[in-house]
Amino acid sequence: MKNVTIAAAIAASVLASPAMAQEKGDFSGVKATAIAGYDNIDLDIAGIDNVDGFLYGASLGYDIQSGNVVYGVELEATESTGNTTIAGERVEAGRDLYAGGRLGFVVGDAALLYAKAGYTNARLSSPGLGGDNGDGVRVGAGIEYLLSDNMFARGEYRYSNYEAGVSRNQGLVSLGMKF
Repeated sequence: MKNVTIAAAIAASVLASPAMAQEKGDFSGVKATAIAGYDNIDLDIAGIDNVDGFLYGASLGYDIQSGNVVYGVELEATESTGNTTIAGERVEAGRDLYAGGRLGFVVGDAALLYAKAGYTNARLSSPGLGGDNGDGVRVGAGIEYLLSDNMFARGEYRYSNYEAGVSRNQGLVSLGMKF
């Protein structure tokens, strides 16, 4: 009886393995992500150095996988600690909102290489003087790696170009959950 139980357990694990392998590469679903990274803003003002800061925030998205192709949409809100002084006034990088799409290709069982593009709106402000919003376009590329059925990690580079010659380069890592 003991041998029958062991044989049944081995058979069950062998039969379940193909199903588990198919699920491992599934990138479809609703995703929530915590974001952190490096933020570099070029204000396009002569004599003013680029503004460096720490980027943090969150995103919410939805991906659909068809074979090895993954496409989806995402919304994101981030904040930056970057600040500088212009003509004696402190200028702070504020929130950055993003809405866009992404297209990727599954590589191996657990990795997704992707490119993204969309609309972004960033805020720069000066305490006591108010702030200004800038509309722009963001493009980026990254890799997403499945850590488990519902957890993943990302590494991403992105470039944003706003009105008035302002641009932004960001490198980030993120940890997310798939629902």
